[in-house]
Amino acid sequence: MSDYFTQQFLQLVRRIGNQLNRKVAEVLLILTNYKSSGSLGAIAGFALAIIFTWKFLKPSKKPRINQRKSVGSSDSRNASSSVTQADEVSYSTELDRIDELHPPLKLTLGELVRKKLNGSRKITCQLLGVILEEETPEELKEHATVRSPVVEILWEISRSCDVYLMDRIIDDESGERVLLALENAGLFEAGCLTRDKVLFCSTENGRMSFIRQLEPDWHVDSNPEIVSQLSRFIRYQLYISPTGSHITGSNIFSSTSLDSYLTE
Repeated sequence: MSDYFTQQFLQLVRRIGNQLNRKVAEVLLILTNYKSSGSLGAIAGFALAIIFTWKFLKPSKKPRINQRKSVGSSDSRNASSSVTQADEVSYSTELDRIDELHPPLKLTLGELVRKKLNGSRKITCQLLGVILEEETPEELKEHATVRSPVVEILWEISRSCDVYLMDRIIDDESGERVLLALENAGLFEAGCLTRDKVLFCSTENGRMSFIRQLEPDWHVDSNPEIVSQLSRFIRYQLYISPTGSHITGSNIFSSTSLDSYLTE
């Protein structure tokens, strides 16, 4: 709109100028027919009148144009801003309405596990501190207890992956206690786990050797040194830390427990 008014004003000025030019030309033509000094003075006076009139008209119009232009641009900005805010409010309202009518589907436990494992086919996992309540080999000399939250998780993992459980023990009796605890938890039923995939050794180096030979897609461990050393060889690793500590590495994930990571 401001450009339109500017063009109209400029056309008006041009018309006035053309009219003045024609009038001046007619007056000069008449006066030149008379050679008297009075005629020359009239010509000079008329010219001065025209000059002052032009000077007066020229500056008095420009501020009005600028003012009108600034007001118009301000109005257009305010209008566009109001429209944008109204659109945002309307869009947000529509999204809320869609969420109310069609709430997002909640994934089942099996779907969550498969999503986190990302198509992996083999997983190795430490027993102590991950599958078992016990955290040291010395505790296994007295008892072995399976953490109840991981039972269903292991069932879901075993549906799509080969699962190998392993750890360091002090004596053979400790290994028997672990196997009995896994059996009592129902993990040897219907092909969830098999006894020959529960491995024991006497040193941490032996456990690392098991892992590297099996070449799993995922390894789960609570020992930060083993996780760090295996980072070059294993595709993905999950570091279990009850305190929430982390290990730096692009292929290393951290969580307080196996079930927390796969269901979060």
